[in-house]
Amino acid sequence: MNKALLPMLPEPVMAADSPRFTTLPPLSLYIHIPWCLHKCPYCDFNSHRIAGNSIPEERYLDALMADLEHDLPLIWGRPINTIFIGGGTPSLLSGRGIDRLLSQLRACLRIAPEAEITLETNPGTGDAAKFEAFHTAGINRLSIGVQSFDDDALRRLGRIHNGQQARHAYELARLAGFENINLDLMFALPGQTVANALDDLQTAIDLQPDHISCYQLTIEPHTPFHYEPPSPCDEKNAWQMQEQAKQFLGSHGYVQYEVSAYARDASQCRHNLNYWRFGDYLGIGAGAHSKLTNAQKQTITRLAKVRHPKRYIDRAGSPGCIQSRTSLQPGDIVLEFMMNALRLTAGFEKRLFAAQTGLPPHTLHATLETAIEKGLIGRDRLNIRPTELGRRYLNNLLELFIPTG
Repeated sequence: MNKALLPMLPEPVMAADSPRFTTLPPLSLYIHIPWCLHKCPYCDFNSHRIAGNSIPEERYLDALMADLEHDLPLIWGRPINTIFIGGGTPSLLSGRGIDRLLSQLRACLRIAPEAEITLETNPGTGDAAKFEAFHTAGINRLSIGVQSFDDDALRRLGRIHNGQQARHAYELARLAGFENINLDLMFALPGQTVANALDDLQTAIDLQPDHISCYQLTIEPHTPFHYEPPSPCDEKNAWQMQEQAKQFLGSHGYVQYEVSAYARDASQCRHNLNYWRFGDYLGIGAGAHSKLTNAQKQTITRLAKVRHPKRYIDRAGSPGCIQSRTSLQPGDIVLEFMMNALRLTAGFEKRLFAAQTGLPPHTLHATLETAIEKGLIGRDRLNIRPTELGRRYLNNLLELFIPTG
């Protein structure tokens, strides 16, 4: 890391101004399914290996509805623009279970007619009949956790599928009628070369998905990889993989619109765009998080549900289901907005800051000037965006916005 880029922090970004909202941000719904067939050694998500041969599907769906009904007053009357069912491995639910879930959501929420509804799936947890049932129920976007098509790399990652199963899952999804499919890939894997990473991308491109997410493997605290780290990928090679991936994907029509996200034909993930633009979202399910704006109280609140599935099922629908509740202060709001918006290649429109945070534009002025002087941010009359240098040293850029005092 270039120490010259580590800035002297300017005056605190935390201002005396309190949020003042005139409109509410767009609203999304996140639903967490906390079970997996196998817990991968790099994963720090709230996922739990299945005990026995099945998940308590009916009881968990009952709990999700109780959870939602408890939270409805927080979002009453607001339209839902996107729904994302994540995990864990949500495709462990049956087609009938997904149909029940979406039917009950439609009965009590204002779901926009053209809402994007995404389901995460892993190769090996869905067959043709299940994918068809998901599509018939109303899932219109599928995100397949491939990670790699290389069998050796998959074994080193602790995945339970192979490359052929990943390709087959994609083909089944297309045959089931899915017209919007994302493939998740990882790079900087143990033992991976730049050529290996590009081979993975070529295999993905040959399948012609609508969206490709390309993430660098990171070692997260309290994971098996943290306690027994695999052979690390050289930082220089990891950067080459990232840069060559951007060029390679771009040459095949996949436009980078976020640090790890590439889309063709305007197939950007609308749900994730709402996160990155600091929109609101309600989270239901074990360990799910929410970020909600209250125009009447002029607050932004974060909520988190209890993480363990059994405790969640037992407490859903009661105040005891909420593990934490935090009201964001102005300095925290600024940092969180920038942490999300500066991940976007195009940055953000200046007007979006005031609309989504409720804070006046001058809140950012001193810090933006410092970032511009360091060559980390560019701006024009309407937009603020990270420069190429700012994208490479994003953590250094974000340090400028950490509230002090």
